[in-house]
Amino acid sequence: MLEVVRIPALSDNYIWLMHDAVSGDTVVIDPALADPVLEAAQARGWRIRQIWNTHWHGDHTGGNAAIKAATGCIVTGPAAEAERIDTLDRLVREGDSVRIGDHVAQVMAMPAHTAGHIVYHLADDRIAFVGDTLFAMGCGRLFEGTAAQMFANMQRLAAMPDDTQIYCAHEYTLSNGRFALGVEPDNAALQQRMEQVEAARVRGEATVPTSIGAERQTNIFMRARDAEQLAERRAAKDAV
Repeated sequence: MLEVVRIPALSDNYIWLMHDAVSGDTVVIDPALADPVLEAAQARGWRIRQIWNTHWHGDHTGGNAAIKAATGCIVTGPAAEAERIDTLDRLVREGDSVRIGDHVAQVMAMPAHTAGHIVYHLADDRIAFVGDTLFAMGCGRLFEGTAAQMFANMQRLAAMPDDTQIYCAHEYTLSNGRFALGVEPDNAALQQRMEQVEAARVRGEATVPTSIGAERQTNIFMRARDAEQLAERRAAKDAV
């Protein structure tokens, strides 16, 4: 079994620390900052051996250099964004794989939020690290790509098993859900989920990871009928 630890950072980022007890391997996914990651690993007696980046944005790569300097770890990230992430040691693209111990993650190219955004999918473990492509009840802004690309991404993710745990990089669930209710006000699953989310946030609890099954029922971007509808919903959300 893999253990995944959530590390809050900045105003609403989550950094993920994943540990395999059998091999002793520990991977950091999208470190915005270094210090909280190093402290979390030290507190658990874990040695960081890898960093996996999903895309180039600074709130996903800002801790790379300091963590690498402190641990000597290997940094893996999207080949298409190598010029924008100067700490990369290994460049990966669609169809490549990375490992933590005996656990294999397939690299999936999912451009739209950025031109070279990738996702790490550990199919046997029902885990996916999706960066800023999929959020709980949301999707990433289309900074460098198109609605057609994001629609294709949503379809690929929706094809994963319902119990796949989705580790996204931001706590956007409350605002995403409120917007979604305006689009699908009669969605009973969405209404029920929002009650749970609102209660969790009042208690100061995180709302991620989410699951593919939950997103199929409540994510208006995954539920969009085509790229045009996704584009309309994304533009409306951006304007809120």
